Amino acid sequence: MTAAGPGNDPLPRRVVEALRCSVCGAPVGLAGRTLRCERRHSFDLARQGYVNLLHARIPAGTADTAPMVEARSAFLASGAYAPLANAVAAAAGTPSGLVVDAGAGPGYYLSRVLDAAPSAVGLALDVSAIALRRAARAHARLGAAVWNLWEPWPVADGVADVVLDVFSPRNAAEFHRVLKPGGLLVVAAPLPGHLAELGDLVLAVDERKEQRLETTLGAYFTRESVTEVVHTSPFTTRQVHDVVAMGPAGFHLDRDGRRERLRWTPARNVTLAVAVGVWRRND
Repeated sequence: MTAAGPGNDPLPRRVVEALRCSVCGAPVGLAGRTLRCERRHSFDLARQGYVNLLHARIPAGTADTAPMVEARSAFLASGAYAPLANAVAAAAGTPSGLVVDAGAGPGYYLSRVLDAAPSAVGLALDVSAIALRRAARAHARLGAAVWNLWEPWPVADGVADVVLDVFSPRNAAEFHRVLKPGGLLVVAAPLPGHLAELGDLVLAVDERKEQRLETTLGAYFTRESVTEVVHTSPFTTRQVHDVVAMGPAGFHLDRDGRRERLRWTPARNVTLAVAVGVWRRND
């Protein structure tokens, strides 16, 4: 993973060219550390390098919190999900243009794709500014913007070679709109059995998830392939804690004594079970 350095632009030029003003939809330019459109709507870049394009508050329990982001970053750095990251990068191939990661978190999967595609640039979209503080510095060819994925994205039509969606909300219409004709969507979704050894400390996988995925994406995309990543490995007590705290259950650790139970959950073997699907844009 190549971190951005002091000499790098905080937002790569090709990322700026793909972005649009979230107020009026016009193209934007970068002047110093400010994105500005022709109608003079402006968005200042944060010190960490990301830009917040939101202009409305989001509901509580929507964006990952600081403890969740800390847990996710520590867990991913441990290498426990490296087989999944490798599968996502392999599915994305070697694009030469823009790769958009919808729900990028700290930028782990997008960085892995960019490492394998030296001509590509990446745009990390996430509703959590805390997560994007890390994503913005995760790779020299990565730009990060705070946005609610359920709203129309501040991204131009037909500019992305690849869209990534790893355990994130799936806005099929926006995936389709921002992809170039023939572009690829890479979706990673949990299979039944994913983290099963952790019981009710994590949310159960919906047995109908595959059917719901087809219903959500089928009108816009055709699935070309799917790779199942199934890997059981020993988790330390810290990894057990972090994998629970970083996911949706992280919003509810103080309910039903879950935090105390998690504190006393010992090291154990845990199964990673994820389907990585490649979907082609219907033109």
